[in-house]
Amino acid sequence: MAEYKLEVSTGDMEYAGTWDHIYVTLFGTEGQSERTELDNYGTDFTTGTTGTYTIDTGDSLGKLLLVKVEKDPYLSLPEDQWYCSKIVVTTPEEDVILFPCYKWVSSGELVELRGGRAMKVSEEEHPLLIEHRKKELALKKSLYQMDTTGFQYCDNVYVLEQNTSINIIMLFNPVHCVFPFFNLSYFSDTELKYKGLVGSTEQWKSIDDMKDIFWYKKTTMSEYVTEHWKEDDFYGSQFLNSVNPNVIKRCSELPPNFPVTEDMVKPFLEEDSSLEEEMEDGNIFICDKKEMDGIPARHYNGERLHVTPGLCLFYLNPEKKLMPIAIQLHQQPSEQNPIFLPSDPETDWLLAKMFFKNADLMDHQAVHHLMKTHYLAEAYTIATLRNFPVIHPIYKLLIPHFRYTLPINTDGRKTLFGPEGALSISSLGYEGLTEIQRRSLSELTYSSLCLPENITARGLESIPNFYYRDDGLKLWNIINSFVTEIVEHYYPSDCEVEEDSELQEWISEIFTHGVLGNKASGFPECFHTVEEVIKFITMVIFTVTAQHSAVNDGQFDYTSWMPNGSLLMRKPPPTTKGESSMDTILETLPNVGETASFAALAWILTEKYTDVVPLGTYPEERFDEAPPKQMIKEFQEELSNLSEAITTRNSQLKVPYTYLNPAEIENSITI
Repeated sequence: MAEYKLEVSTGDMEYAGTWDHIYVTLFGTEGQSERTELDNYGTDFTTGTTGTYTIDTGDSLGKLLLVKVEKDPYLSLPEDQWYCSKIVVTTPEEDVILFPCYKWVSSGELVELRGGRAMKVSEEEHPLLIEHRKKELALKKSLYQMDTTGFQYCDNVYVLEQNTSINIIMLFNPVHCVFPFFNLSYFSDTELKYKGLVGSTEQWKSIDDMKDIFWYKKTTMSEYVTEHWKEDDFYGSQFLNSVNPNVIKRCSELPPNFPVTEDMVKPFLEEDSSLEEEMEDGNIFICDKKEMDGIPARHYNGERLHVTPGLCLFYLNPEKKLMPIAIQLHQQPSEQNPIFLPSDPETDWLLAKMFFKNADLMDHQAVHHLMKTHYLAEAYTIATLRNFPVIHPIYKLLIPHFRYTLPINTDGRKTLFGPEGALSISSLGYEGLTEIQRRSLSELTYSSLCLPENITARGLESIPNFYYRDDGLKLWNIINSFVTEIVEHYYPSDCEVEEDSELQEWISEIFTHGVLGNKASGFPECFHTVEEVIKFITMVIFTVTAQHSAVNDGQFDYTSWMPNGSLLMRKPPPTTKGESSMDTILETLPNVGETASFAALAWILTEKYTDVVPLGTYPEERFDEAPPKQMIKEFQEELSNLSEAITTRNSQLKVPYTYLNPAEIENSITI
């Protein structure tokens, strides 16, 4: 009599257990077991438990191939989903085989689990497994269908079969995935409504009155911003270490449409120096919002708002502080489009900085946050689900980094970026923000998503106090080393890359639907070498972890204080100097209700789930082989060492940079 011992684990999240009957059938190279109910004395399959069961077969089943799991209702009780984490089988030959599941199983559902080491399609030999692989991919492609109209970032990109629950594939808890746009907005609105702020059309009477929007929701950084928002050195530092660090670049020659003269900026440069000399020395930087030029703003109270697709010039002074020294609010110079300077009247200069920051924040939200992290992550996620079976090594590597991505994007399209979403009250509104995304997608490059190339292309290799660069490059290298070990373990040669049809279909689908087949983007259409695979997967993991953290997690810190950066400016920008006042600023900033809405949005977008998974943490056991398990352990050690170094560095900084501390980065995009 051959005896198979099964350890069946139920997830530890709420409502993971079940009262239903669970049946298992084992399939091996020499036959299959009888359909056997897993039933011990007492209660089985309660939340967070592992039950041990025995299946007796007359003879050994040979090499174990599949475990079929079935769930039948208990009496006539309502639907009772069960979250099966994994099944570990010990064979009569003392082989211990992991069969990962990590999904919710419904009544009447049949689940077939693959076990053992990760397998590429070319390595499959047994007819049963070959057929199972084909059936699995066919099912996935029926569940996740490409929108034939093309990849539109403003609309639903992928179509799910209407009768299929998204959690069948995405493995999330349907009870707890009522995303924070609902729960947290209600919580924040409670305080705001109590204070009479929500929906108020009153104008702020003073800047200081804005300090009382929240009583309790404050951070050390948000308090610092409140006190220092007017300071030029703090303004400049935000283009390096705030929520949009990917837009500034070194300036070696002024654009012809930005006629800054020597006389204009000489008072702000080092004594006896010149603008030309400072550019030659690499101390002049520029931020140009030309991609927003010509996009009409939305209407507000019957009139069209104003958007300023301008240019801002920065100077790295001898104290190593990045200072704004000239701002032109529109692309074409004219008498009505003056170049504003730090020597102008205080409120003129403040308004110029605020209008430029308004354009920067809309670009940040639509492009660098939503499009370049959330929506690209969606393309990577869907391609992974459609083209890799769960046994594929790349699936095992990537799927933990796509946790919650699809549901948060689906919800966000309605509550954040939809026609009636929170961002629709920005100066550009829904249609304007969508147009920025369209323009930016057409100009998107693969190299811009690869941080080392991005930094070099922008000439920012040596600018001091650029913590996004410093921490980001270290993270990129750590992720790259981890990915290199995993990929080279499963792809020892370039030949194996070229022969993996599933891998080739995966990257082809990303190229076709992620960047609309744009060859100029530099995105790979196929893979020829192991090195190409390593680089692309490094970029994917970096994007959905570190990059998303960098552009998302500081939003409350830096934008909950509206004078430091507002998505909405209600009045036109100044066209002449010397005519503004603090009243002008108050009339230009959002009113009380709008300010409260933006502040609540910043709160929501930086909140964490109670079940947050930090970068490099893999609670789901998917790899069964010792080498990748050891690689994961070493990856975690490297991340821990970097976290300690960043924490030590930050303890010595007046303005710490925490957003790329591995301990604070999530393993996937969840908000």
